[in-house]
Amino acid sequence: MADAEEPMAVDGGHSDISCEWDGRWNHVKKFLERPGPFTHPDFEPSVEALSGFRLIHVVDMDTIDVSNLNRQFLFRPKDVGRPKADVAAEFINNRVPGCEVVPHFKKIQDYDESFYRQFHIIVCGLDSVIARRWMNGMLISLLSYEDGVLDPSSIIPLIDGGTEGFKGNARVILPGMTACIDCTLELYPPQINFPMCTIASMPRLPEHCIEYARVLQWPKEKPFGETSLDGDNPQHIQWVFAQAQERAAEFKITGVTYRLTQGVVKSHSRHVIDAFFFLHSAYIPLNNYMVFNDVDGLYTYTFEAERKDNCSACSQVPQDLQFPSSAKLQEVLEYLTENSSLQMKSPAITTTLEGKNKTLYLQSVKSIEERTRPNLCKTLKELGLSDGQELAVADVTTPQTVLFKLNFTA
Repeated sequence: MADAEEPMAVDGGHSDISCEWDGRWNHVKKFLERPGPFTHPDFEPSVEALSGFRLIHVVDMDTIDVSNLNRQFLFRPKDVGRPKADVAAEFINNRVPGCEVVPHFKKIQDYDESFYRQFHIIVCGLDSVIARRWMNGMLISLLSYEDGVLDPSSIIPLIDGGTEGFKGNARVILPGMTACIDCTLELYPPQINFPMCTIASMPRLPEHCIEYARVLQWPKEKPFGETSLDGDNPQHIQWVFAQAQERAAEFKITGVTYRLTQGVVKSHSRHVIDAFFFLHSAYIPLNNYMVFNDVDGLYTYTFEAERKDNCSACSQVPQDLQFPSSAKLQEVLEYLTENSSLQMKSPAITTTLEGKNKTLYLQSVKSIEERTRPNLCKTLKELGLSDGQELAVADVTTPQTVLFKLNFTA
């Protein structure tokens, strides 16, 4: 890509550094100052309508790689190695007078409630389901209730979406009112981790062959030097694909394709449109989930995801855990991680026994994990748990503690 050193023109050639110029808001006025067949029933055209986004915070923990340059317009070759948030903010601040973009070269989890409470709307384009669920939980934790009634002023809308190859999705979430991320968690299939012994010596599936090339061959052969495997780099994917094909042929396994290789290795303009329509109430916003597929032709579909009455994130009620008293804590742990509606990653389980908090199992701290590991082999009865006992579970997928209620079965 060409490296632009001079200030770029704005609004058809105006390079004036002032915040306003003739015709700047003509494109916005088309939406806000005239009615149309798709406008919201309560919308009244007005010249006093708000005009665009003036203050934007960008949070991103990644730095720019060469492979990022071919699919966007914010980065240049000279930016490789710099934080994406910093470069994006600089570009927009120089390109759009009167708009302030504040960069944050951090993870979204590095900020607390006071940071997120300042925003009117949050737009997410995250690669990780864990991060999506964490942001979903954060906005739910900001909701205020009075006598069980949700305070609408405490709602911060979330516009979420993502792309993979020629497929994409976008959705609008009103925390506490519409289906949240966890309400539709079944849409995100649980991540599958293959045993290393199977990958190394007894592959049976095409995924095993791909994982062999990714996990074992890449760090050993270093085909591109010390460079880490980049799922967005076609050369990297092609190398893994070729190695996986050789491994598959050796064990007479079929089904290794380039697309599958991409999916195993990799495990947003619609967002802005939805944010604009929602904030201005000019048009009926997306309700509430749209999928897009351009693999074999063009296909798009919109549907309303329904809120779950027993959602672990937004239902405000403890979740039932049905186990016999003879079940081991290991079985509970497996349920929390494997259940399609929960999909926790490293749950920490605590409870209250005889008026004292007791940690039953915690993975994230080595010393505590070693101390609580024997509990996994004990039955719920042996741990002193009773029917109706509440378990508090913390996990990286949410900033909130999720409450579960034990229901002993016969």
